[in-house]
Amino acid sequence: MEIKRVVEAHNLYKKLGRFELNVGELRIPQGFATALIGENGAGKTTLLNILAGIRLDAKGGINWFCGTTDIDKGNTRERIGYTGPGHYYLPGWNTRQIRKVSELLFDNFHADRFEDWCKRMSIDTDGFRKDGKPVSKLSDGNRMKLMLAGVLARDTELLILDEPASPLDPVMRDELNNILREYLAGGEESRPRSVFFSTHNIADMESVTDYAIILAHGKIVEEGFVEDLKEKYVLVKGEPDSAEAAKGILYSFSGTGSYGYEGMCLAADVDRLAGMNVSLETPTLTQISVAVMKKHGRPAA
Repeated sequence: MEIKRVVEAHNLYKKLGRFELNVGELRIPQGFATALIGENGAGKTTLLNILAGIRLDAKGGINWFCGTTDIDKGNTRERIGYTGPGHYYLPGWNTRQIRKVSELLFDNFHADRFEDWCKRMSIDTDGFRKDGKPVSKLSDGNRMKLMLAGVLARDTELLILDEPASPLDPVMRDELNNILREYLAGGEESRPRSVFFSTHNIADMESVTDYAIILAHGKIVEEGFVEDLKEKYVLVKGEPDSAEAAKGILYSFSGTGSYGYEGMCLAADVDRLAGMNVSLETPTLTQISVAVMKKHGRPAA
């Protein structure tokens, strides 16, 4: 099956102080949910801001929707919904004002849909009153839900979400996975929908993730469809007596106490563990991501 790309980028480079984002090739599959995974400071927000057109000062080329290399050309920005940290909405605005401003800014914003999403996500509907509670009085979780309601109320084909699950409570994190699946399923065959979101808490979003891109100190160090990554890596658990022999074979390794050890092994190297006292398991995306991030670590200061 041919996989189209909703976003492709080449030789992206941005220097911020001592940090450098340096991405040779970026391919985000169309019609899927792609997770951008990395530690704090890995460059996730910088990369998302470049792709969403928030930052326009990066070097390199980007192609959106298999057609345009200029985000300000045609209706490209209208086709993208973005949420990010910080003052996304002015602190003094209430929900009523956000609805009004969004109607003015976006031709594809639906006020009734915005209200429906606010109700579904249990956002305080008193905010729709003239004297309703302003954004500054909302919790971090409710501010994020309000941002999500704003982008979901628009007709878009790509959501770019910066750490959408981080401020949410466990129940809402689970609901967010359902919401993103619904969003993906609502696309048309000729205009499929895609989601690109960042996270460092992989477990919260693992059930909705189709494709993963792992970023370490500004560079992509691993990527692929989740099912393919689970075939590439094998979780190994072993008894202490085989620890030393296994350590030189495993991709990552932790623990040598009386309870044994575990580590990640490339599937191509599994045969080298023959005869050792180990068990093999299919890893989770969380386990793969942690192993990859540890392997690539932070560069020396």
